[in-house]
Amino acid sequence: MLYLFIIFQSFISAFVVEDQPQFKGGQGALNNFLSQNLIYPDYSKQNCISGTVQVSFSIDQNNKPVNVKVQKGFGIDLDDEAIRLVKMTAGKWILPADHDLSTTLILPVNFSSNNTRCNTRSRSDMEQAINAYKEREALVDAVTNYYKNKFLGKADASKEAEISALKNQLGLDDDYADEVIEQANKKLKQGDKEGACEDWNFVRNIGSNKADALLAKYCK
Repeated sequence: MLYLFIIFQSFISAFVVEDQPQFKGGQGALNNFLSQNLIYPDYSKQNCISGTVQVSFSIDQNNKPVNVKVQKGFGIDLDDEAIRLVKMTAGKWILPADHDLSTTLILPVNFSSNNTRCNTRSRSDMEQAINAYKEREALVDAVTNYYKNKFLGKADASKEAEISALKNQLGLDDDYADEVIEQANKKLKQGDKEGACEDWNFVRNIGSNKADALLAKYCK
């Protein structure tokens, strides 16, 4: 299988073979697309987590990225944002006449915080924050799984108080729901309805009804 590496960072020249898929407008357009659409995930932003996520994918006959997955990442919210950006490139590729659908592209997506307070953060601090995220996600999953089952009529009602206490511990309150909704609204303005619906569904699955109207309007 052929692998084509396309570098997002503007300070590296991309090597693109003429008979392979190319981003419309070239490297500059690709850089602009990223800068305009990248939403730095809140947890990583607050904890000064930066680095590069490598995403692999293929382009199908409809100019849509398929088989999108992280080849090398952090296992946290940066990975999700990198995947989202790649999916948003649908329709933005120039495909050769003899385009091979099995061609795999690998796009490194760079996340770099420009917050001055991050200058004092060490590699060890970042690794601790990554581990804390993964531990937190396991608890968040317990909350979302409970409410998903509740909506299906399968939840154990005796666990409700325990889940409520866990929500409070994790800070999954109305203010947090508002932050996620605001992020989803940004994605919708970018034309990323899929990403917005995922966020609104997440709000619903932490037991909040704040996104219900948006789900009904956009995510049927």
